[in-house]
Amino acid sequence: MGQHEHCNKCHNVHCQVPVQISVSCMVVKCRKNCGAVLHKCKEEEHLLLCPNEKVHCLNADYGCPFTMLRHRLAKHLEVCPASVVNCSQDWNRWPISDTDLDFYRNVSGASQIQEHLDVAMALRDQELLFRSIKMKNIFPELMEVIEEPALQDMAVAGTGLADGAAGSFDCGEFTENGCMRLVENELSQEERDALAKNRNLESIQNYSSWEGIFRKEMEACKQTVKSLDKQAGSSGVKEEQASSNSKELNIGEYNMYLVHNGAMLINFGQLAACTPREKDFVYGNLEPIEVQTIRSFNVPTSYRAKRHHLKDPTRKIKSIHQSVDTADLGVSAEDLPKSDEVNATLLCCLEKELKGHLISESVGTDGLYIDVGTQTYNFASAPFKTDATLSDIIGDKSCNLHVHIQAESVTRRHNKTSSAFNYSCGHFFRRDEYHSHFKNVHSDIQACLNGWFEERCPLAYLGCTFSQTRFQPAGHQATIKYCRDLSTFALQPMVPSSLFEAARAFSPQQNGARNLDPLSRLPFEILRHIAGYLDSFTLSQLSQVSHLMREVCGTLLQERGMVSLKWEKKTYSHGGTSWKCRKKVWEFSCLFSTVDRWSFRNAPSMSEHLKACSFYQREEHSEPVALPCLREATENGTVKQNR
Repeated sequence: MGQHEHCNKCHNVHCQVPVQISVSCMVVKCRKNCGAVLHKCKEEEHLLLCPNEKVHCLNADYGCPFTMLRHRLAKHLEVCPASVVNCSQDWNRWPISDTDLDFYRNVSGASQIQEHLDVAMALRDQELLFRSIKMKNIFPELMEVIEEPALQDMAVAGTGLADGAAGSFDCGEFTENGCMRLVENELSQEERDALAKNRNLESIQNYSSWEGIFRKEMEACKQTVKSLDKQAGSSGVKEEQASSNSKELNIGEYNMYLVHNGAMLINFGQLAACTPREKDFVYGNLEPIEVQTIRSFNVPTSYRAKRHHLKDPTRKIKSIHQSVDTADLGVSAEDLPKSDEVNATLLCCLEKELKGHLISESVGTDGLYIDVGTQTYNFASAPFKTDATLSDIIGDKSCNLHVHIQAESVTRRHNKTSSAFNYSCGHFFRRDEYHSHFKNVHSDIQACLNGWFEERCPLAYLGCTFSQTRFQPAGHQATIKYCRDLSTFALQPMVPSSLFEAARAFSPQQNGARNLDPLSRLPFEILRHIAGYLDSFTLSQLSQVSHLMREVCGTLLQERGMVSLKWEKKTYSHGGTSWKCRKKVWEFSCLFSTVDRWSFRNAPSMSEHLKACSFYQREEHSEPVALPCLREATENGTVKQNR
């Protein structure tokens, strides 16, 4: 409904203008009782701003199903299930050195390795590291060689145009009058029929594009030659003769044509090498080298190296170029010891991380000299597949810990985009849950693992694996555990052993029936009320216990869970692709109950462990030892002891 002429400019809530058709209308109050007073013709426009109008959430397109009054939108966004935040906290973890092998060898074989928070988190990061390392980027020379079919066979099987099938040009020949005759390979009737029956439309379109480019370039060459002939006053060949036969050109026209189209014709196979030398010597093989870094610069062989600024050339020692390899050792390649895949791969990744290039990469020292370094490895599992990762190579082998248990914070000077040893949290949380996750997990636990939140034996450098957690939530009997399945920390309450015995007594497996435990016998409403006191991590685990508990937790998804869109890639018949949102996924986050304050656990001191530590060896000296200050030198060189 359009606004009247008067109402369009009137903003007076006490307007007394009489009602007139097409001029003004009566003043009314908002039907939603928001307190607004306006002309009746503005009601539809007012609903777009009315605070009491029911509207969808701003994240409705991202999965939020709630509808509410407009003035409640801001408060709802704080707890909106579709307002999801990704934790971007990251850190570095480096490979271990040879000096710490005793401790990491012992801690990898410890039976209670899952109770160590720092070790469990290091194993998670190591698993992600092994999955991310592509072997073809580190050892390209050790990859499987896949034999590809010849290009000519592929072209014949595809379109049949590789043999010059649609007017391709061959070598030219000179006529008696000094003109170049371009010999055109015409199609036979069988080739024309095969081309007409061909269904590969993509190659035909490419061929048409190439022919269009050649035709335009040919016309441009003709115009250029005409202008050059007019300027130079050359007699040449008349235009009438050139137009009567396009196949006979003078040397100038042919050279100009090759200048503009020669490289393109040779690359596409439309023109063969026209030279008295061997056919391998063609201009198509001379490609420009793109200068990416200083190491990609190749010094011409005609240059003579001189280093006057480094040393005196008159005192130059005679040297020869000689290659050195394992053949100088007098041992065959089969008898050489095999290298360890994990240690060698991590060493190469660390070299690239610290030096900026691989070990085997050539480095240019200046404009004329290049240092060539080569490092070869002999692996028992080589050659590797094209898409193999380090995790695929080691397989189910017992893998030790190869990275430090101490994490390093990331600074702005570190380029984490190209770093193989950079790790991130990557978990998703609702907006109102993120601050609790960052405070408890990253600030309180992860940042204080090294010696404060978790205390290790001071003789760990000798190989002792003893450690104990020093803190617990204030006022609660609970401990922190690391869940490797979800890659997150969890708060595990200390449950009395009597409850475990009661649960075993009512086990469904022993009684042969379903839902015989006391908790499942409760009414559905009571179960839902109990589940409302659980944190998000416990709800996600409880939903996997039984179908009943899954239904109970499902009623709390819109209130406590989060929703995200699941995207899938769709490929069409014509080869195009697009991403489509197939469904909305509801889930609980991995957040445990918020801990506002931590307290020390009632754990024994580390000195109690040192009394029984097998790595703590005391040395008792019974004989007295003279201190240096009790001796003095005499004039004849003898030592006299003071008593």
